[in-house]
Amino acid sequence: MVTISKLEIENVKRVKAVKIEPSSAGLTIVGGKNRQGKTSILDALAWGLGGNKYRPSQANREGSTIPPYLHIVLSNGLIVERKGKNSDLKVIDPNGQKGGQQLLDSFVEELAIDLPKFMNASNKEKANILLQIIGVGSKLHELEVKEQEVYNRRHAIGQIADQKVKYAKEQPFYPDAPKELVSASELIRQQQEILAKNGENQRKRQRVAQIEAAYASQAREVERLKALLAEAESKYTMLGADLQTAQKDTIALHDESTAELESNIQQIDEINRKVRANLDKDKAETDAGEYRQQYEQLTSEINEIRKHKTDLLTNANLPLPGLSVEDGELIYNGQKWDNMSGADQLMVATSIVRKLKPDCGFILLDKLEQMDLESLKEFGQWLEQEGLQAIATRVSTGEECSIIIEDGYVAGEEQATAPQPTPPAEPKTWKAGEF
Repeated sequence: MVTISKLEIENVKRVKAVKIEPSSAGLTIVGGKNRQGKTSILDALAWGLGGNKYRPSQANREGSTIPPYLHIVLSNGLIVERKGKNSDLKVIDPNGQKGGQQLLDSFVEELAIDLPKFMNASNKEKANILLQIIGVGSKLHELEVKEQEVYNRRHAIGQIADQKVKYAKEQPFYPDAPKELVSASELIRQQQEILAKNGENQRKRQRVAQIEAAYASQAREVERLKALLAEAESKYTMLGADLQTAQKDTIALHDESTAELESNIQQIDEINRKVRANLDKDKAETDAGEYRQQYEQLTSEINEIRKHKTDLLTNANLPLPGLSVEDGELIYNGQKWDNMSGADQLMVATSIVRKLKPDCGFILLDKLEQMDLESLKEFGQWLEQEGLQAIATRVSTGEECSIIIEDGYVAGEEQATAPQPTPPAEPKTWKAGEF
């Protein structure tokens, strides 16, 4: 990894003349009060390494007639300079060969010199950067789209199921109603069959009466017509046998009542209303059960998709243990970005920046005064452990600061500020201690 070994800055914004050798790993804090030149150092580094798109709008120090001068020595042996009237860039490798901005761009990560661009990005943008660099962005997007689609379907099914359950509960139920709708024509047909059967019974009864009358008449005829006795007795015997047969047939006869059918015919509309209500209730309960079953199936699909997402991230080459993406947001040790500590946010951002360009071993950080000393220490220890270099500014003059800037100089090393016909003498070297 490439780090910054030395830097010399003269006449850039508020810096008059500063020479620093930052720690090769860990946190180098440039401290001082406001408007003393701390941020100017970072702006000069960004300009020197990132190109003219990072050139300050007023690069020349106010009141100076001497143009800006930048001299940066990198750990890979490259020397980067900007000097002269036009602040032209010159890059020289250890073999004396010259290069340009393209060479710097091959290992200098843009976010390393402009970390606020990442820190201030939306939660979704941060997550997308991570997903793209670990190579699972498109696949995870497909799974998230599929999950949302199934979730929407499940939500709609759940609403329908709830409506069906509510509708079923609201329907009246009549336990005494038949299971199927009653047909008026069917009841009338049954009634006609019974009436026909009863008519036949009546005819049989009438025949019995007729036979009985004939029998009695014939008995009187026997008395009256003694001469015809033989013939009458024969006929009498035959009629007696018929009478016995007819009487036996009528013993088991039973007339059926049509009262219930007549009542049902009169009440058919009310009966069918109850039947329809019961059928509607049964159908609503059946529909609700089917939709609930679909809901559970879709829930299983969603859980399976989420498992694929988890497996995808678990098997990915993430830049920091405990770092992941859930619902389109960065998660570190179970916490979303806005719930992370300042140190955790910086560790996450730095690890992602390093993953973008592994050869870039440094980052520039402005305005670390919002972090307490414990968080600074924690972040510095993590940087040392990872072999990373951070050059940061902080409005402070405390012991946590590696150097203090006062009025454009390293404190205690002020130089004469009178205009010089030639570039000022090389300022003294200051080597930052480890933090």
